[in-house]
Amino acid sequence: MQFSVTKLRSVAQHDTGLRKQVEVRKRVKQWWFTTDSGKLALSVRYGARLLELAKGKYAFELASEKELVPTLELIKSAVLSGELDAAIDAASSKLRAGFGK
Repeated sequence: MQFSVTKLRSVAQHDTGLRKQVEVRKRVKQWWFTTDSGKLALSVRYGARLLELAKGKYAFELASEKELVPTLELIKSAVLSGELDAAIDAASSKLRAGFGK
């Protein structure tokens, strides 16, 4: 069984015009991709924005899929300790600027 995220969507019936809630699958963007050299690159997002993890760096490069879970645990501990607060604040500011505030 594969995990899938769902959300509720309001749909109108064509014949009666009544609206009802249906559960549909939600698209989840993948956090990692394979580079040209065959390694994995893991990016971290704040909403639709990529977080800048270091100056000009937006992804971690991993040698194999075996490093994926330990790297995610490392990222989690960095977030909990506040190490990514500056990057999150920068992404948040850019996001708010897009709304004209």
